[in-house]
Amino acid sequence: MHTAIVTGGSRGIGYAIAQAILDDGGRVMITGRDAARVDAAVATLADRIPDAARVAGSAVDVRNRGAIDQLMLDVATRFGGFNTLINNAGVGAFAEVASMTDDDWDRVIQTNLTGVFYCCRAAIPKLKESGGAWVINIASLAGRNYFAGGAAYCASKAGLIAFSEALMQEVRFDNIRVSVVMPGSVETDFGGPTHGKGDTSSWKLTTDDVAEAVMSLLRHPARSLPSRIEIRPAKTK
Repeated sequence: MHTAIVTGGSRGIGYAIAQAILDDGGRVMITGRDAARVDAAVATLADRIPDAARVAGSAVDVRNRGAIDQLMLDVATRFGGFNTLINNAGVGAFAEVASMTDDDWDRVIQTNLTGVFYCCRAAIPKLKESGGAWVINIASLAGRNYFAGGAAYCASKAGLIAFSEALMQEVRFDNIRVSVVMPGSVETDFGGPTHGKGDTSSWKLTTDDVAEAVMSLLRHPARSLPSRIEIRPAKTK
């Protein structure tokens, strides 16, 4: 059974991943910066399962190192430990370098990259105790395919890919497998209004598509390590 922390789990890809883990019989702690949104997501997820105690939430900003350290302790106390960390929290600020503010640059890098570092560093001692664990970082194809106006976002995701692959080599002999998932265009409100879940008129991936990729990793036998997954729409507009 997977006992997971899913950062950025109150909506979008993170919510879909949390839902998939719960549907598979696991336990999940979701995080997000907006306490009301986290509480609403927990209530909706709890309605899907017979045991509402299998899901919880915490209002946490991954840029806050102290809050992340406390989160790991709280999850270990609530569930008696955990064996899965899904680093999904992310933000974007899209502007040309000449006009980008310091605050926007810092917000993107600190959330998408430094926050993952904080989470991984704090989680590793607990994951080592689990006897077999996963760290799955949600990056983006933007970490390989760069575009004008996306310098901060592309840099953060490229850094996350590099970070993930280095971490994988550091902890693989501790029975911790690390993988990075790199989605292409996904139908979420990250980039603006969406067509709505289940609307087949969109050419983009759905959040469930990404969640299925994550679940496929979690189901892999212990002898295998798919360390990187690229997932993109089968067709484009």
